[in-house]
Amino acid sequence: MREHEDEITKEEVQIIVIAPSKGSFVSQFLDAFGPYPFPFYGDPKRHAYREMGHQTAPKLKLLSMAAFAFVTGKVKNFLPKEASQNAIVKKSMKTQDVYIQGGTWFFNENGKVIWKHIDKMPDDHASINEIKNQVTKTYTTE
Repeated sequence: MREHEDEITKEEVQIIVIAPSKGSFVSQFLDAFGPYPFPFYGDPKRHAYREMGHQTAPKLKLLSMAAFAFVTGKVKNFLPKEASQNAIVKKSMKTQDVYIQGGTWFFNENGKVIWKHIDKMPDDHASINEIKNQVTKTYTTE
């Protein structure tokens, strides 16, 4: 999203990230991986995630998928090489809900859901092209 922020926000769309973590952990993530041109908010009790229908993926299935991908070489650089990024990824694996799945949501100015994609698994994100197409479609049809 960060690399395509200009293309998305030119259509008067605002990007907001809600992470299932405390603000202090979000700050640590941003220190290691930032800057980002849009705000991040924490949802440590996962109220927004649950209310919006996001699910925690089966832990055994995710761990099996990760192990298989790592062993077969399908995932390269599983852990970042940069020390601060590596540290925050390892910390998140130990202290955060890395199994909860995210999604992409579009709301209108009245808070009505216009479009959504709820991830079922880590490899089920809405593609950037799908997001850009939906932004264009939504902006031109409203």
